[in-house]
Amino acid sequence: MDEKKKRDSPSQVAFDLDLEREVENASRALEILGLTGYEARAYMALVAHGHAPADAVAQTARIPRTSCYKALESLVEKGLAYSLGGRPRLYKAEDPNVVRRMAQKRLDETFDRLSMVHEILSEKGLPQLVYTIVGKDRVFEKIRELLDESQKRFIISTPLLSEIRKNLRKEIENALRRGVDLVVITEPGQKTPAGVKVFRRKGLIATDIISDGTRALLASPDLNACGYTDNPALAQHLERFLEIMMEKPV
Repeated sequence: MDEKKKRDSPSQVAFDLDLEREVENASRALEILGLTGYEARAYMALVAHGHAPADAVAQTARIPRTSCYKALESLVEKGLAYSLGGRPRLYKAEDPNVVRRMAQKRLDETFDRLSMVHEILSEKGLPQLVYTIVGKDRVFEKIRELLDESQKRFIISTPLLSEIRKNLRKEIENALRRGVDLVVITEPGQKTPAGVKVFRRKGLIATDIISDGTRALLASPDLNACGYTDNPALAQHLERFLEIMMEKPV
């Protein structure tokens, strides 16, 4: 039986379909780590292969080859894959058990934040103070508003700084020209605008923003939804949370 017949045999087709379903299902779950859809699929494909070049990963993950290279390099930056070198360059996935511990840690941190918000509201006996905004365009619109209206200090903690810089470059530059103290907490390897204070931290999950210590925004990992508050007491508690992150050793 030649190679083509082997690939097209019923058992091989069934295996490919099962593998594709597993990649699809597991990649959705991996997005809780802040991965894009392509990054999650690339990681799952790497797990399936053990180690592989980008072309093989792209084929298994069903993603464009050019996008696959970017996804693999991003996985390496985030500590979820290794580059083994060679020609073509080979990549290897981080042990899924290690990734599971990373995911659990991030879930714990997320629910710690939610608990903190709940406790603040309960202690103060305040009505609903966190308003939900849905849709990436609307989330960026709110971030743009916070940047434009900031007068003293703007703190942002995010693993998606490159995307935010791409969409809000003008607003960032204008804030710096106005003398706003811009503080950025982001992942190692992320390019940052000139003139901002930068703190590098691994394992960031979502995007958190504090404007002038009076308003706060907490966004989902994919920036498709966020919670927003203009209550100074709540914003200051969240600001203190980010300041603790700045103080932690790298």
